[in-house]
Amino acid sequence: MFAKSAVWTTVIGAGALGAAAQAGTVTVEVELPRLGVAEYHKPYVAGWIEDAAGAHRSNLFVWYQAGKGDKWLKDIRTWWRKSGRDLTLPQDGLTSATKAPGRQTVKFDSNSPAFKGLAAGDYVLNVEASREGGGREVVKVPIKWDGKKASAGAAKGASELGDVKFAYKP
Repeated sequence: MFAKSAVWTTVIGAGALGAAAQAGTVTVEVELPRLGVAEYHKPYVAGWIEDAAGAHRSNLFVWYQAGKGDKWLKDIRTWWRKSGRDLTLPQDGLTSATKAPGRQTVKFDSNSPAFKGLAAGDYVLNVEASREGGGREVVKVPIKWDGKKASAGAAKGASELGDVKFAYKP
């Protein structure tokens, strides 16, 4: 009896490893422009996925100053209303410190919770930035997702965000 259990466990484990090996990579690139202002503060930035109807599907990242800066999270207004106010932060794998101007890249395994439950279809990657003493901007990148075929999308911000790019490689 013991031998059969050990063999069954090995088969399940091998199947799980095979599924993980087939995972693709999602890359999100966000450009934070260098602004010529007297007093520059790094923006708070959130990225999330919505379905074509505008319903929130998953959070990808939140860049902010943990601790005393928590009270300013509501200034990332669209994200806050969609899901931010319902989250307990900080969260491993979701939150990190604010970022300096330049190109910031975040990579995800397509089997991660953010993408694992997405059915094939049309979605929108939203990236919102809000900066103290500055403005607020949301950039929307339309994407097609099926988890099997490569896809990409891009959009450009006008003030607080530059280029925002999405790429999936199976």
